[in-house]
Amino acid sequence: MDDWQHGGFGVYIHWPFCLAKCPYCDFNSHVSRNIDHELWRDALLKELRHSALLTGPRKVDTVFFGGGTPSLMRADTVSALIDEIDKLWGLNPNAEISLEANPTSVEAQKFADFSNAGVNRISMGIQSLNDNDLKALGRMHSVKEALKAFDIAKAQFKRVSFDLIYARQKQTAKHWFAELRQALDLAVDHLSLYQLTIEQGTRFGDLYEKGNLRHLPPSDEAADMYLGTREICAEYGLYGYEISNYARQGAESRHNLIYWRYGDYAGIGPGAHARLTLDHQRTALHTHTQPQEWLDLVRENNHGMHAPEPLALEDQAIEYLMMSMRLTEGSDLNRYEALAGQELSSTRVEQLKALGMIETTGTTLKATAKGRPLLNSLLAELLR
Repeated sequence: MDDWQHGGFGVYIHWPFCLAKCPYCDFNSHVSRNIDHELWRDALLKELRHSALLTGPRKVDTVFFGGGTPSLMRADTVSALIDEIDKLWGLNPNAEISLEANPTSVEAQKFADFSNAGVNRISMGIQSLNDNDLKALGRMHSVKEALKAFDIAKAQFKRVSFDLIYARQKQTAKHWFAELRQALDLAVDHLSLYQLTIEQGTRFGDLYEKGNLRHLPPSDEAADMYLGTREICAEYGLYGYEISNYARQGAESRHNLIYWRYGDYAGIGPGAHARLTLDHQRTALHTHTQPQEWLDLVRENNHGMHAPEPLALEDQAIEYLMMSMRLTEGSDLNRYEALAGQELSSTRVEQLKALGMIETTGTTLKATAKGRPLLNSLLAELLR
């Protein structure tokens, strides 16, 4: 059995367009008012077909429309892509098909059409339940709009998730915990809760470098926010199954679990990444990021991908550990050793266990509650 089968197979489709660029966002997103939707639909279909030629027969466990802002896509485009995926590979009967959406009133009006197209899970980028903070984050919706869009989504889809950002400017732990409880009172079954990260190349990154991004919470208070978030979510029956993701049992994002469990996934559209096992060789693929360049390449070659990069087993082992350790369920040491050809250093494992940072049960290695906030440092220590 190829290693990817431990994690499953998903398809990611990237829609690169937004109505505005958020100041914290470092994703491959572009503002464009004039989009030829038929041209984009046809190009995405071509790259899907190319990926299916690479993989051969498989069944698709999940599909994820990300971006950018994929709720700006036409519903008939979404429908055509889902139908093509089913024709090319075949969708498993209970396949999860997710679409990211902004909670504006215009996009919420399209939820019924997306449901009819085959989408069965919506992930909403609400980001804040404070109108002033929404403006500071560059969001184009109000809290009132967001809550109304959430109600519409709950009526159309059995599974609805939304994102919030914490450790925002001028935000205290007390304010964040009150906002989090407000979100949990909406009877949500999945939340993605991200600490505001200042990325180079973003508007916030530029302001931060110049010393003009003021009033960010100190690191110790941000750490308190993270720890308190896990406790409060647990009170409401949502467990932290990944560093930034919380769900009721059975409501986890199955597409993201494919990433974290190191399965295979096709990446379609400009700037998309993929991990595909081709002739028993796990391979990294990624597409050109600029939308027009990607379109031109698809017109010429039926795909906009860079040359495939075969991954050495050692690199696969590192990627597996880095992804799977994000999960509360942890990593399978047997699987790591099969990829790496050797065990993790028992000395370093025992040292970290003695510090209370990791624990092992049978062949499972996982970060403890104490170690999880320091995961990057733990991984660096385990892999050195």
